[in-house]
Amino acid sequence: MRKNKSSLSQATSYKEIGDFWDTHDIARYWDKTKEVSFEVDVESEVTYYAVDRMLSDKLQTLAQKRGVPADTLINLWVQEKLREQKV
Repeated sequence: MRKNKSSLSQATSYKEIGDFWDTHDIARYWDKTKEVSFEVDVESEVTYYAVDRMLSDKLQTLAQKRGVPADTLINLWVQEKLREQKV
């Protein structure tokens, strides 16, 4: 967050801004707001796949032993398998 304060709440952090709006109504400040526009890219770079619970437990255990996150281990294995298949 920028070093200066939020214009309406006078907050200096995102938490303070959240705390302010948790206890204040925007209707009381509407005349002090201005219209803005922005673009949001909602395309996800992650795809989730269902994994059987027993497989997931085994995967978590093995990943822990290897000192890597389970998703990293899965990605490595899938890459390896795809290389074998020449995809």
